[in-house]
Amino acid sequence: MLKLRSKSSLKGLLIISLCIILVFAITACSKKERSMVLATTTSTQDSGLLDYLLPLFEKETGIKVKVLAKGTGEALEIAKRGDADGLLVHAKAQELQFVKDGFGTERLEVMYNDFVIVGPKDDPAKLKEKTPSDAVEAFKLLSSSKASFISRGDKSGTNTKELAIWKSAAIEPTGTWYVSAGKGMGAVLQMADEKNAYTLTDRATYLSMKDKLDLTIVTEKGKDLLNQYALIRLNPDKNKIKTEESNEFIEWMLSSKGQQLIGEFGKDKYGQALFVPNAKK
Repeated sequence: MLKLRSKSSLKGLLIISLCIILVFAITACSKKERSMVLATTTSTQDSGLLDYLLPLFEKETGIKVKVLAKGTGEALEIAKRGDADGLLVHAKAQELQFVKDGFGTERLEVMYNDFVIVGPKDDPAKLKEKTPSDAVEAFKLLSSSKASFISRGDKSGTNTKELAIWKSAAIEPTGTWYVSAGKGMGAVLQMADEKNAYTLTDRATYLSMKDKLDLTIVTEKGKDLLNQYALIRLNPDKNKIKTEESNEFIEWMLSSKGQQLIGEFGKDKYGQALFVPNAKK
């Protein structure tokens, strides 16, 4: 009789133990499911900004963010297909059209930096001397001198800005001096460095790679060189997305804490912030 009771007790303890393990397993699995996909531009990745922000966001919220870093045009297409839960991009006209077409419900400005033209240190086209802050005149000089220029050529925010400057200069760049790479910002900077060429880049990516390049800034701080970034709230009626996680990410980026972190990024290493927070309060 004693043996039977002992076996029965043992069986009961085993069942209780299994139940406890199951509860912990379910809890652990539910925590692991907190994730989202962010489609964004290569500059937020290449500059190191996301490597800096996302671990802090995950620690605070438990949400793991998978990053798809592409040109803005491709990032918008990814979101249209429903393959992303959030968007962080920098081509205003394309963003507004995206929202107008119903794929997004709201465009929210979050930060900015600026574009710069970089080139070889000996500056054969003399941009630094003749067009230190005028991007349109700089592009005219590049065209007339046929100095080598590497374009992103990928429908990114940077490529969109570059094409707008050529349009303002009333120039359609063609010829062997003009190379359309179809690559991200980091790869294009490396190409320009290898080919002793000029290119248009966001300042953050250039500064993050400056020590590995023989390129210098030759034109900067002009009125046409502002680089505004925005978050887009996606429309859940268009695609099945993780709205809760995406909204948490957006609110965190726009919060006073998120804005402070963005404004601090780069100061220790580069002596200046790589992005300026400007979310509307």
